[in-house]
Amino acid sequence: MHDLADSIESMEQLSVAWRAMVLDRDPDADVRDLPGIAVRWADCRFAFWNCLTLTEVGVGPGLLRQRLDEAAGIMRSKEHPGFLWVFDDLLRDDARAGLDAAAGQAGLEHAFPGTGMAGDFLPVPEPVHPELDFVRVTTDAHLLAFADINARAYGFPVEDGRDGLAGSALWRDRVHAFLGLRDGVPVTCAGAVEAEGRLFVALVATDPAWERRGYGEAVTRKALHEGARATGLTRATLHATAAGAPVYPRIGFEPNSPMRFYALKD
Repeated sequence: MHDLADSIESMEQLSVAWRAMVLDRDPDADVRDLPGIAVRWADCRFAFWNCLTLTEVGVGPGLLRQRLDEAAGIMRSKEHPGFLWVFDDLLRDDARAGLDAAAGQAGLEHAFPGTGMAGDFLPVPEPVHPELDFVRVTTDAHLLAFADINARAYGFPVEDGRDGLAGSALWRDRVHAFLGLRDGVPVTCAGAVEAEGRLFVALVATDPAWERRGYGEAVTRKALHEGARATGLTRATLHATAAGAPVYPRIGFEPNSPMRFYALKD
């Protein structure tokens, strides 16, 4: 069990940052704060922009079953698939122990794990990587390259990734989003956006052909460096996949709440 305040912060950062991301994708998106559930659902082909998360603290088994049933019902009402994000440490011990079983009864299945992370370590030095040049995302071509790297990294069809980012004003203007170029070819990317007094890091990805060369860490440092320089913020947050979790502590992030992502069963 981690510090509860950090887990609450992690959940709230998701709710705040994803509100901006989803409304950027579709101003008429389903963005609601229901009892116990934050809905952030663009209903687009980019599954990460179709998001629910449980928001209550100290949830017991009975209320957890109710919220999972409600979340699954919302997900079934949508055209495109997405994920329910659950922060383990917001649940009571007895609810956490039965989470996967309760999710299965609601028609959900565990998709992959994650970890909420945060730290007070900004600013960071401007990074230098001997194999990379960095360019800020400012054009439609940059956005498509950013989307394509994420699609390849997370196993989405390229068209689905582009459906999430093509034409975005937010990612060109407000997100400190950067591409890492190797010999002029985009191979890695990361973004950092201001969210209630923190820099929230999102969509860090590296082309699978170029993994394990320090590219993801370098481009994340670049996004944080430029974001902190522009905003003066000193605290950063993110939600890491299992693949990314070992990288971020080297930058200064500390793990807080374990997370689980659920999708509807086929």
